[in-house]
Amino acid sequence: MKIGIGNDHTAVELKKEIMNHLKQRGFEVVNYGTDESVSCNYASQGETVSNAVVKGEVDCGIAICGTGIGISIACNKVKGIRACVCSEPFSAKLSKQHNNSNVLCFGARVVGSELAKMIVDEWVNATYEGGRHAERVQTIMDIENKNC
Repeated sequence: MKIGIGNDHTAVELKKEIMNHLKQRGFEVVNYGTDESVSCNYASQGETVSNAVVKGEVDCGIAICGTGIGISIACNKVKGIRACVCSEPFSAKLSKQHNNSNVLCFGARVVGSELAKMIVDEWVNATYEGGRHAERVQTIMDIENKNC
């Protein structure tokens, strides 16, 4: 699996830890975020990683800003993205199983590196269940198509 990762200036160090963690687990990781601590726009970073997912450059994405909220809102503005903000592993797992999320977001100021690794692990290990959830995901996509 190829995972794209984007971040703003608040998440440079956490991104590096997550990238190393994923690489140690055998994933290919593409860095779409900043490596500088100079203030940058989280919205642009979210858009970049989301576009990579939609274009098929990567299988899924991870986006990190201070809280995870702003970058997730930006990610969700890209047609075809189902980004979720998760601050604990259970929601991350269910976001993939039930909502077929394709971008995982969290906040560098909200979760520490070990918790972030657990969140990422649950998300990348989870599989979309389809079934009864497929109709709901399709409804979400229909709403997106109707309003874009």
